[in-house]
Amino acid sequence: MRRAFVALLFAALLQIPSAAQDKTAVMTTVQGFVDSFNKGDTAAAKSVCAEQTSIIDEFPPYQWNGTGSCAKWMADYDTDARKNIITDGVVTLAKARHVDISGSHAYVVIPADYAYKQNGKPVKETASTLTIVLRKGANGWQITGWSWSKS
Repeated sequence: MRRAFVALLFAALLQIPSAAQDKTAVMTTVQGFVDSFNKGDTAAAKSVCAEQTSIIDEFPPYQWNGTGSCAKWMADYDTDARKNIITDGVVTLAKARHVDISGSHAYVVIPADYAYKQNGKPVKETASTLTIVLRKGANGWQITGWSWSKS
């Protein structure tokens, strides 16, 4: 019984570095997506989205699903920004409230701010929440779903 406990404890300790590495990799993917958005680099942003992604956001049509949904969201964001004369959009992430990882799935909840100019005047949405779901595959961690909630 004691040997089994020691073996189990040893196996658990071996998983700690892996869990820390996964958390770092998950947050690197999330931050990379946001950095790409902030730079207007749609190709880089799309590269961390899975082909099938579910998105909920604050502008019409409010929900995107299925193949190529990250690209569709980006096109609709651009359309909405032009319509509402929004420029210079930048998302800033705070410290994550949750980074839950179970095998090849991750769930992340992060407070975020969104600053932009509307008609040339600065606007800031503070205390919003970005919730992201990721899956680890052959290409590393990819975003399979996310939602943005204004406060």
